Amino acid sequence: MTTRTATARYTGFGKEGRGAVTTQSGVLTDQYYGFNSRFEDEKGTNPEELVAAAHAGCFTMALSFALARAGFSEGTLETKAAVKLEQDGEGGFTITRSDLTLNAEIPGISQDQFAELAKGAEKNCPVSKLLKAEITLDFTLR
Repeated sequence: MTTRTATARYTGFGKEGRGAVTTQSGVLTDQYYGFNSRFEDEKGTNPEELVAAAHAGCFTMALSFALARAGFSEGTLETKAAVKLEQDGEGGFTITRSDLTLNAEIPGISQDQFAELAKGAEKNCPVSKLLKAEITLDFTLR
C-alpha cells in the first residue's frame, strides 16, 4: 500500500483569500492558488489543473504498463487531460468531465489492439476510478 500526501492552506475567505499547495515530494512547495488563478488568468495553480495533471499522468502510465505487458518496448505516449468545471443548479460547482486526448507512437501495434489497451487503461487507471469513487471526510475544527 502506498500513501501520498499534499497540504492546502487558505488564508482569508472568498475572492480575497489566498491559498498555497504543497506536495509530499516537494514538487509543489507553497504553490499559490486562489480565486484569480482558478477563475481568471492569474499565475498559479488550481484544483482542476491538478486533477487534469493527475489524470493525464495516471492514464499514460497505466497505458505504458499495459503496452509493456503486451510485449511492446518502444514508443511514445503523450496525453492531455481537459477537466471541465461548471456551475451546478445549486449555486456551486461540479467537475463534469475529464477529456483525455492521447497521441501515441508504438511501432508494430494494430489499431484494434491499441484501442483495446487504451480503453482498458482509461477505465482502470486509479485516477479514473477516483473520479467515480466514494469520498470520505475526516476533519478537526479549531
